[in-house]
Amino acid sequence: MEAENSGGVVRGEWPVVLVRRLIGDVLRRQRVAQGRTLREVSAAARVSLGYLSEVERGRKEASSELLAAICQALDLPLSEVLREVSDEMSRVEAAAVGALTQLRAPRADRDLAAVG
Repeated sequence: MEAENSGGVVRGEWPVVLVRRLIGDVLRRQRVAQGRTLREVSAAARVSLGYLSEVERGRKEASSELLAAICQALDLPLSEVLREVSDEMSRVEAAAVGALTQLRAPRADRDLAAVG
């Protein structure tokens, strides 16, 4: 049986977040914000356009070397990408914990929260 943590959420029920998808989202967001095309960034990073597209869509897991090359092509520190990924993962987990806590609350508590 799984124990509850202090937040009332059963351990083992954390959302599954694919890090490769979050990395891809951050890379795409940064590339688009710079007004650059996949073709431009893939050429600068020396990676095929198709592979970069797959990384951005979270379909391929980028190696640390490839990630460094993409970050260099975007003139973006790897630490910034990983910080954004971490922040997004925290938001996803917090939202999931909130939803699970709300689902587990006794009905009267949920009704009061909705009124308040």
